[in-house]
Amino acid sequence: MRRTDVSPHSATASSDLARRLAGGDEAALEECYTALGSLVRSYLRRFVGTEADDLLQVVFFELWRSRERLDPDRSLEGFVFALARRRAVDALRRFRPSVVNIDAFHWLVGDDGDRFVERFVLAAQLKRALSQLPEEQRESIVLAYFGGKTQQEIADELSVPTGTVKARTARGLRRLAAIMIEDRP
Repeated sequence: MRRTDVSPHSATASSDLARRLAGGDEAALEECYTALGSLVRSYLRRFVGTEADDLLQVVFFELWRSRERLDPDRSLEGFVFALARRRAVDALRRFRPSVVNIDAFHWLVGDDGDRFVERFVLAAQLKRALSQLPEEQRESIVLAYFGGKTQQEIADELSVPTGTVKARTARGLRRLAAIMIEDRP
């Protein structure tokens, strides 16, 4: 198989390759990949790191799908790198880093930092269990244990009698304990 040199110094070869690609020549796609693949991969790595190889495949797949838009009189390299840039931007937009402020977890960690993972898992289980409670019970428990409110303050805030708050909290705690026991590994 012949290798086409696609570079700024060979505008004729690039134009010929673009014509062949636009005409549906699969060998031209392979030649383009051979000539530009490593450059595009390096370009993508600057933006998306380890996802570069996957995006490289997407770029050349998209090049094949959009081959009829190729203009042999314009830069094939420019067209390929424009596709690569768009895919890199799309990947960066999809990426939502989960940066968590460590101060948010300070209460989970003891003085020696021991049992962090255990406490984190317990907190996640508790959150999941709370979500399974009826709204009234969950609200009373959250206000009491996480909001630091007294039963009277909760009753005033919810406009219900204190006895209702006590009953909701007691039933909620029993149900919460049962859910936590059921969910144990």
